[in-house]
Amino acid sequence: MNHSVDNIGISKLRLLLFNLATDETDPVLAFTCDWIRRLAEHCDSIDVLTMQRGDYQLPDNVRVFSAGRERGWSKPRRAVNFYVQLLRLLSERRYDACFAHMIPLFAGLGGPLLRARGIPITLWYTHRQRSWQLWLGQAMSQRIVSADESSYPYRSDRLRVLGHGIDADYYSPRSDSAPEGDGTLVVQVARLSAIKHQATTIQAASELPVRLALIGGVQPGFPDSYRAGLSSLIDDLGLSTRCQLVGDQSRAEVLAWYRRAAIAVNMSPPGLFDKAVLESMACGLPTIVANPAFAPLLGEHSDLLLTDSPADVVGLRERIARISRLSSQERAAIGTELRQNVLRQHSLPRLIERLMSVLQTGELPA
Repeated sequence: MNHSVDNIGISKLRLLLFNLATDETDPVLAFTCDWIRRLAEHCDSIDVLTMQRGDYQLPDNVRVFSAGRERGWSKPRRAVNFYVQLLRLLSERRYDACFAHMIPLFAGLGGPLLRARGIPITLWYTHRQRSWQLWLGQAMSQRIVSADESSYPYRSDRLRVLGHGIDADYYSPRSDSAPEGDGTLVVQVARLSAIKHQATTIQAASELPVRLALIGGVQPGFPDSYRAGLSSLIDDLGLSTRCQLVGDQSRAEVLAWYRRAAIAVNMSPPGLFDKAVLESMACGLPTIVANPAFAPLLGEHSDLLLTDSPADVVGLRERIARISRLSSQERAAIGTELRQNVLRQHSLPRLIERLMSVLQTGELPA
């Protein structure tokens, strides 16, 4: 196989792709269909073995097979079906590489079969949480990729940092002809979880003349107690008319929220290199963060946009207030700089080029 990466279209991979959810309506993982479409441009064929299948439109050289979670199957039944599907695929095609996206379990389960056939596994993982599944998936993977060095919880000389892949054609500022946004609207897009620190944002907004929209639902299978606690906090602070728990939204709905907001907030801690930050920046929105890994994107606006910690209520309040006092033109100028930085460092074409290089050679492009 020709491993040249000067023109990645020359070397067409036959790719096996393990994916957590292949569904364009999924509120969190819809973007993976964008990745698959872009990868398909550089692959002879892609077979996707996914934990859960939903609605999607993918190129003709892509096939999707499911372990069966969307059918309500139990974990043991899904594990058996995973092996049934994998063995059938391995008997049908010879794969050049396997890419496991946020599903180290499949990398771990399939690793021995793929190793026996000389198919290298590249594992993508961006979260600070360690688990036996990640340990197993790492052990079976020849290459590991992540968005940022801080977003992978183990030290490994196999780790290659790719950045995120943001579709900046989709996540873009509102057009000049669109209605003016709401200069008082602050949005936070994240799963409702204590690690996302929505309570910090609620408390910070409580003494400011702003409206707050918390966009995202509770992760399936998790208790609703955190959401109930946030709702009680909103009531206790007298914010019920100004703070909204929006719940899960489609990608199009999230885009609409970004385009009418004045400020975005993301209080994810170090280790969570949250893609939502980059999406809001790509929409030209001043975005306040708590993770210092985003500092290279903030440029001269670091003091304005980076808080001391995810629990820094006072610091967040001060930054929201300062940005709120800016004119719409000044906010737009900050947003334009942030968008340009995202385009340079985290665009989808850049990610695909770097990922294809790792899949083909094990290394990043020169």
